[in-house]
Order: sequence, then structure tokens, then C-alpha cells
Amino acid sequence: MESFEVLVAGAGPAGGELARCLAQAGVSVCLVDRLADMRQAAFSSAALPLASVSRFGLPAEVLAASWHGWQLLGPNAIWHQWQQQHALGAVLDFGALRHWLTVQVQALGGEVQLASSVVAVETNSNSNQLITKLRDPHGKITKVKSNWVVDATGQSRCLIGETSNLVKDHLLLGIGLEWLLKVDMGRWQHWSKKLSFALGSSWVPNGYGWVFPMQPGLLKVGVCRLPPPWQSKQLGGLALGLLQKQLLKKLDLGGATVINRHGGVIRSRVQRSDCHGRGRLLALGDAVSTANLLGGEGIRHAMESARVLLPLLLDALANPGDEKANQGLIKTYKKKLQGQLGTSWSLSGRLAKRTWWGLDNKAADQRMERLLQGLNHCSAADLSELLFNYRFERFGLRALPYLFG
Repeated sequence: MESFEVLVAGAGPAGGELARCLAQAGVSVCLVDRLADMRQAAFSSAALPLASVSRFGLPAEVLAASWHGWQLLGPNAIWHQWQQQHALGAVLDFGALRHWLTVQVQALGGEVQLASSVVAVETNSNSNQLITKLRDPHGKITKVKSNWVVDATGQSRCLIGETSNLVKDHLLLGIGLEWLLKVDMGRWQHWSKKLSFALGSSWVPNGYGWVFPMQPGLLKVGVCRLPPPWQSKQLGGLALGLLQKQLLKKLDLGGATVINRHGGVIRSRVQRSDCHGRGRLLALGDAVSTANLLGGEGIRHAMESARVLLPLLLDALANPGDEKANQGLIKTYKKKLQGQLGTSWSLSGRLAKRTWWGLDNKAADQRMERLLQGLNHCSAADLSELLFNYRFERFGLRALPYLFG
């Protein structure tokens, strides 16, 4: 039976980043993922501000395009635009990002096991170690021993599971699909250098659509719906497909060649009160609701959660006999993660619930249109501060009609 200090289940941005940093620190780490090729099933809008690209040291090979501004289509079918000369951020090639992280882990001496599904985690009766059962594509079960196990399986929370007593903390659940389109260069230029969103119940009820530039000649177009729980049965793939086709037609992209289709589920609790760990089993990234569902982004916060957990896990590995400290790790981790992301992070969750749950009628459309009109005098950088860094205070009275009206 192979033995490691840490086993990380899930090679997405959170798990991949944690495994990369652990391997860089000389920790024996095993990174496991059910996909055979991390470049496949690359569902993510994947837009980051430049500060995050620099913070995580992302190479040019994972950057598909740069963006300099925003373009928002409101309920009244009017485009609102904010643009500046210099780049504000990058659109990632999400598949390339995940592949790069796994390659980095291996280059730094870590183990990567792809095409392996995590079945269960058990406590070794003879020690404090955990035993993780893995299943390969042929159904064969193998066991891996480790001091710590990290659940980075995203919204599925395969290992940590759901906590039954969180009824007061609303769960925002969305499902989306995204198509990679091939277009002529003239059409690509029209959508290049900006992040474009369609907002309003006539475009996507209880959600939004988007168009992101990728490499020259390629666009990512998608729709995501986040309805309230009592409407969850409406989350059907066919309905999303129809919304996608309608949106493409309205955006004059209906004739584009579809290169790839993929979809996924996104979930996050408004107050982020998920279980962060039990014993030596910890949770990371979307498994602890790090996704910002106001803007539908999760990559930055997932990778940030890895950076928060890293020093705590390194301390625990350096002092394996200090069980009292180990027991306090989870509480410290949750507190530090909340502190790192800030109080506005929680406010964004409440605004996401209000925004998407209610965006299905004319009154909500009118509130959205008033918000967009109120932001028309802002700069592209100001809008980025609002959507990526939750700097709501910058907008003051302009936001009040939307927040309370």
C-alpha cells in the first residue's frame, strides 16, 4: 500500500494548487482525479483580474486572451460598455490551467493519479493515518495511506458530504452549459478584449449569459441558471440548451461552428457555513462554498483557499504528535479563510440570492436596468473592483435603488 503525507482528491484549481504548493515545500503528496485528461470537461468562464494572474504565477500557456473592459446587455436590449486602453485581466484556458497544475505537481516530485475515483476514506485502526479507497476505470480498488486527506472535489463534496443542520444557510445552486465556438476573425474582433454578459429575465431567467474571447477565432458562450429551491425542477439540460440557442441567435452567433459542448453545476452557501473538516479530513475550494455566485466565478477563491490552508497543514505535518493543535486546525482554517476573503465576500452571497432568485419578472428587470444605468458613469476599473473585489461602498447611492428598491 502506497503511503503519503497528504492525499488531495480533486485536481481542479483548489486541489491542484494545494498539491503544487505542498510538493514545492517537499511534502509527499498524491493528487487524485477521476478525469483521465485534465484538459477535458473544461467548464468554466475562467476570467481573472491581472492581480490574480500575478499572485498565482500563472504562465502564458494557460492564458487564452486578455480583457480590457465590460459589455453588459440589459433587460431593455441596450448594451452598456466600459473599456480602457490597458488590460484589466485575462481569460484562462481552464483545461490548460488544470493540466499545467498536474504537470507542476509531478515536476516537483508529487504523485498524480488520474482516471481514479475516490470511493471512501477510513481511519487506520493501528495509527492516526487515513486509508483512501480508489477505483480505476476497470473497477479495480486500490488503497492509499496518508496522514491527511483533502476533499477538493468541488460542489459534489464526495468525501466531506453535506451537513444536515444548515437549513438556515441558503444554498445557491446553479447549472450551466458552455459552448466553444469557432467564428471568423471579424466576428471574433467584435467580442475580443471584453467580458460580455446578458442580464435579464428575457435573456436567461434566474441567471445570465456570457460571451468570453478565447484564442483568435474562438469564443466561449454560455448560460447559467440559479433559480430558488422551489423552482429547482426547472433546471433541465433541454431548457438550458434552448436558452443557449436563443441567446446565440439574439447575439448573431447562431451560425457559428460549435467545437465543444460542456456543462456543470455550481453551488455555494450564502453564509459559507459548510463543514470545513472532520479529524484529518479537510475540505477545500468549492467544497466549502468559495464560489462567488454573484459573478459566477470560483477559480480565484478556490486557489486562495489552498493558500490559506497550506501553512496550517505544513505546521500540522511538522508537528505530527501535537493532536491538540491538529484538532484546532479546522477552526483556525475556517476563521482565516473568512478573514482572507473579507466581509464583502459574504455580502456578495446575499446579493447573489436576491439577484438570481428574483430575476424572473418585469420588476426585477427594471431594478437591474436602473443599476446598469447608475453604473454608466463608472470606469472599467471601478466596475472590476465591484465585481471581483466586492467594493460595493464605491457605488453608494447608485446601488441603493437596486439593493432596496
